[in-house]
Amino acid sequence: MALGILPSGDDRSRLHPVAPRLAPMFCFALLTASCALASFAFACATPFAAFAVIAAAMLPQRPALLVVTGAWLVNQIIGFGVLHYPVDASTIAWGFVIGAAALLATAAASAVLGLLPQGRTPLALPITLIAAYGIYEIALLAATPFLGGEGAFTAAIVTRIALTCAVWLAGLVAICEIVRLVDPAGRKRAMSA
Repeated sequence: MALGILPSGDDRSRLHPVAPRLAPMFCFALLTASCALASFAFACATPFAAFAVIAAAMLPQRPALLVVTGAWLVNQIIGFGVLHYPVDASTIAWGFVIGAAALLATAAASAVLGLLPQGRTPLALPITLIAAYGIYEIALLAATPFLGGEGAFTAAIVTRIALTCAVWLAGLVAICEIVRLVDPAGRKRAMSA
């Protein structure tokens, strides 16, 4: 195996389902499609913490933040345009709070992945999800004194959403691994070019 094929330095703990030049578009397509599916299935419980971890594991921080912003926009378009969320100040404000929380979760996921030991350790993504989900929930909880909604932070609801995020993360990682296995030669050619 040529040394040019191996990921370099801080990039070794990241997911590599496609060639690096295709990673931002692949991640954007994966997360926006997943977000659309999750938006219809869960409405207000879209697993943004799982999306944040996948974006941070595939991309440097700035592109990861842009991809998560795109996923959040898809969520909002579906919510207001298709699911007919009420167009009032509170709902719009919660939309922005959710977007900000998703971006904070993405930044946290990038930071945690940067602090963890290099390599593809099996605990890297679960640890990162715990941190991203914690930041996401804290950001949402911080808005409740201004926007209400404290009742959505019961142990049962928070646990259910955490489990939903874990299942989504596992599914997204599985999709990434399947894509990587389907065309490993094409990915290697692209990485060495």
